[in-house]
Amino acid sequence: MSLSTFLPAAFPALALAHLVALLSPGQDFFLIVAHSIRHNLKGSFYICVGIALGNALYIAIAILGWTSIRDNSTLFSIVETLGALYLLWIGSQLLRSRKNNDLLQTEDVKAPSPAKQLILGLNSAVLNPKNALFYMSLMTVILGSNVTFTQQIACGLWMFLAVLGWDLLIASLIGRPQVQLHLKQSVHRIERGAGVVLILFGVGLFL
Repeated sequence: MSLSTFLPAAFPALALAHLVALLSPGQDFFLIVAHSIRHNLKGSFYICVGIALGNALYIAIAILGWTSIRDNSTLFSIVETLGALYLLWIGSQLLRSRKNNDLLQTEDVKAPSPAKQLILGLNSAVLNPKNALFYMSLMTVILGSNVTFTQQIACGLWMFLAVLGWDLLIASLIGRPQVQLHLKQSVHRIERGAGVVLILFGVGLFL
């Protein structure tokens, strides 16, 4: 059984397009930054998992058939509205961040529970309709109509693992003591900045 059985000829193009999208900071990126800088990897690990699962959901929808959902303007508008409201809420929470000099000097800072982290990450990914359009474009435009179901599954698995690996890398790097030592005095400013960006994403969805 050859490699082409699992990976289509267009896989390098798909992987490259997906990588470029990962390198472009979006709402998920700023959500991870805001939590990993305050709670290290332990407070953002399941956020990364939730984001990856949310992406996996849209990948599955793109594979199984997106047309019926895409053509339902009411459903799509609901997702857009909920996504915008969610970003505005998360952003407003981060804007309330306050300076705490002792924050990074202790390992006893209480991190959000795994369940709360998972919900935060899952909501961030699922309530972002751009994810749906992005994966639909990748799976249809780049892969084309001749791709097999097995190849779609393999590509989908690759993108899920790429999202999870990239997000965990970001959280791990920001959570390193050396990095946090330099950012110690600016944690609240970074969180507020992330809050502003998320609010702008939310407003952008409305516009």
